[in-house]
Amino acid sequence: MSWAGAGVVVAALVVSVLLGRVVTGLVLRRVQSSPPANGVLRGGTWIGMLERAAITGAVLAGFPEGVAVVLAVKGLGRYPELRESHPDKVSPAAERFIIGTLISYTWAGACAVLGLWALDALG
Repeated sequence: MSWAGAGVVVAALVVSVLLGRVVTGLVLRRVQSSPPANGVLRGGTWIGMLERAAITGAVLAGFPEGVAVVLAVKGLGRYPELRESHPDKVSPAAERFIIGTLISYTWAGACAVLGLWALDALG
């Protein structure tokens, strides 16, 4: 891979991870004016940044199946925690979790597609 190609990959990852944090936060603030008060979603920002890096990186590396792996790991590891944290098994944080995850994955996928387009344009 050329220096220009490496620059495209790094740029796609940085935009995916850092700007994705801003985009996801804006959407979540629009959907729900205040975050859940019980602190259930601690670590969510870091998890989101890591998942966007993994998704964008997997697609750019030619391994789109990696998206399914990230989704499975996050869903199996985090969603049950959210449901079980409330006595009635209905968590207001669960909806926020799902919306945040979908926005984050969509952003990461878009960054990966734009990165692939830029790599293709470089030849």
